[in-house]
Amino acid sequence: MILIGENIHIISKSVREALEKRDEDFVKELIRIQKNMDYIDLNVGPAKNNLSGILPWLSQKVEENSDLKISFDTTNSDEMRAGLETYSKNSDAFINSTSKDEPRLEKMTDLAAEFGCNLIALTLSKDTGIPKTADGRLEIAFEIYEKCIEKGIDSSKIYFDPLILPVCVDQSQAMEALNTIQMIKQSFDPPVNTVIGLSNISNGCPKELRPLINRVFAVLAFGAGLDSAIIDAKDLELVRVLRMLENNSPQNEIDNLYIKLVEMIRDFSDLESVDYDKNDEEQVKIIKTVNILTGQKIYSHSFTQI
Repeated sequence: MILIGENIHIISKSVREALEKRDEDFVKELIRIQKNMDYIDLNVGPAKNNLSGILPWLSQKVEENSDLKISFDTTNSDEMRAGLETYSKNSDAFINSTSKDEPRLEKMTDLAAEFGCNLIALTLSKDTGIPKTADGRLEIAFEIYEKCIEKGIDSSKIYFDPLILPVCVDQSQAMEALNTIQMIKQSFDPPVNTVIGLSNISNGCPKELRPLINRVFAVLAFGAGLDSAIIDAKDLELVRVLRMLENNSPQNEIDNLYIKLVEMIRDFSDLESVDYDKNDEEQVKIIKTVNILTGQKIYSHSFTQI
């Protein structure tokens, strides 16, 4: 699985201020803490005013201070081009992202075709928003796919994002996202890839619950066939679990439970088929979280205590 660090993001006030000032020491530290990733996402939003020209500068800093590959994340197609043009490994880069909407779809597929890089495609449009069903998201994926193939973009370079909604806002959408991943992996020949912004699943949940919710959802998504995830590189346990699943190298009984949950999703079976130690508090919390994410129990901020 490809892991993409999310820790350079202008939604953070401190990150935005550092980027506007071109604070090299601050940025070096953000790069350092993400060296356990495969890619680093450079989320600079529209990159206007003081942030104009930021992607070439950031690209240089990443290459000078790490071996990380880059996901360029901006809504500004000119800034996206500038970043790609200055990156020495632009054919390995991610363009993050396009949707079904024009002219963005045209511009981003043109860039992906020109530079031969990977393209993250969001399964949404202005007309539909995020469809409530996996079928609706798959329909948008097919439309974007057709445009990509017209431009000569290889299927292996396409990464569809099923778009996760917070479990505390619309609980049913966690399972719809998992269903979308499975359907995308089954519906394209040659195959395409999938990616998620993992932290979205726990947005709005209590701070102490977020790592657990993120981790368990990541395990379920891995079972659904997920190829890549944009994650918090500072969550070392999450990183360990995903690498463990990738290598099938469990270290303890918790890891064995995670593997059983992966198999549950792959086999389209239900949670009743999963054996676990009911006397182990951590295993019980994991099972309770699965019940929430799969819609078997109603979400509340205190669900682990019920």
